[in-house]
Amino acid sequence: MKKAKRRTFEELVSENKKELLTNQEFLDQLEDKLEEKFKLK
Repeated sequence: MKKAKRRTFEELVSENKKELLTNQEFLDQLEDKLEEKFKLK
């Protein structure tokens, strides 16, 4: 097994939080686009 660069638990948590945030922003944008589409109809 290759030894990966050891990361602290805190680093992993903060990375996950960043990813969650970007996913949430992405979902919010999708929601906005869908709302706009329905308003046009």
